[in-house]
Parts: sequence; structure tokens; C-alpha cells
Amino acid sequence: MPTKTISASHLSIGFGRHTVVAEIELTTSPGALVVLIGTNGSGKSTFLKTLAGMLAPISGQVTILGDEPGKSPRRVAYLPQHPISSHTLPLRARDVVAMGRFAHLGLFGRETAEDRKISQSSLELTGAIEFADKPLRDLSSGQQQRTHLAQVLTRQAEILLLDEPTAGLDINGRKLVADLIASERARGVTVVMATHELQDADNANTVMLLAQRVVSIGPPDVALRDEYLRECFGFTQPH
Repeated sequence: MPTKTISASHLSIGFGRHTVVAEIELTTSPGALVVLIGTNGSGKSTFLKTLAGMLAPISGQVTILGDEPGKSPRRVAYLPQHPISSHTLPLRARDVVAMGRFAHLGLFGRETAEDRKISQSSLELTGAIEFADKPLRDLSSGQQQRTHLAQVLTRQAEILLLDEPTAGLDINGRKLVADLIASERARGVTVVMATHELQDADNANTVMLLAQRVVSIGPPDVALRDEYLRECFGFTQPH
């Protein structure tokens, strides 16, 4: 595994010619947690999509595991804010989770016992095993989110890009996500997570506060200073 997992320099991101955030500077190492905080439209999802290779950078440089974004599908797993699943198909939760192995299997690969073992383990880790045989369309939003988290885990990636992973989850679900992230980081995975919640940044190496620009970046005690929070949200942290 490289010493640098993500490297961005003078990076401007957006759609077409429309810049959402300019001049992003970021370098991460294995096991790092980067937390992106900001309101809707602040640039969090745009940044994650750029790292995932879904949006081309407008300018500047960015590499993922030493290559261009999107060039390492087996090594990078992305959880979008609103995962797309066909509710017209009778897909069970375990079917959706098994799809996470597709990047490893290739176009004509057949699922192996090892793939099934990984999927089962991911279902258990996220608590989705309880409803694994139920159609996804019949699940609550929280259960669907656990299912999609399990799918991401089956990728066994070196970088996890998580857009609002605690959306729809209760307090136990939020703790579960925190524990899963800690476990993934312990095996050297770099995690970049977008969130609205300041407490999600407690264990981060780097926090990036976004408001269609980089308001602040650094460790939590630096990036989340009151003056930056006022600038971004109009409020300060309770003491």
C-alpha cells in the first residue's frame, strides 16, 4: 500500500465549467479519517464524486492510490448519499450486498465460497443479517442504509468514500458506523466521510469545513474553531 492514499493539489471541483470548490489541498495516508462537514450544496458530495472518478476535476491535480480517480475500482468503494436500487426488482438485502463483489469478479466471474463468506460477514457486521432475505423495497430507510453499508464493506477496499453514511440511522446505527469506520481504519483503510454532524469529526485526522470553498482544514480542534463554524453555519459549538 502506498504511503499516500489520496493526494490533491490546487484542485478545483464542480460540474462542467461551474466551479463549486476551488484550491483544495489534501494528502492522506493509510488508516486516515477525513471528515467533510458543511450544509447541503457546500461541495461535500462533489468532492467525493471527484475522488470516486465520477466527476472530472476542473483544474489542479488529484491522485488516488497513485493513479487517476476511477482507475482502481477494486481498491476504492463509494457509498453515495442516495444509493440507487431498483425497487421494481425483488432484490433481497443479501442480493444487494453480494453486488459489492462484482468489481472483484469481473464481467463473467462466478461467485465463490469466499465471496459468499465475505458477503455474509458484512451482513453480520452491519446488523443487516436480521433482514437479509427481505426485499430491499420492503425495508425501512435505516435498514436500507445498513444494507448499502454492508455492500460497501464487501468491496474490501483500501479507500472508503462515504456520503452521509449515518443518514436514516438511529443512535445505535450511528455508533455502528463509527465502530465500522474504526475497524476499517485499523486495517489501514483510508476513510473520507461527508456529514452534517460535528460529532462525527471527533476521531478524524483531518476535518475539512466546506461552504462552496474551503473554510478551514486541519485537525478537529483547529478546523472546527468557533469563528469557522460561525462563518459556515452561523452558530458555534456548545461548550
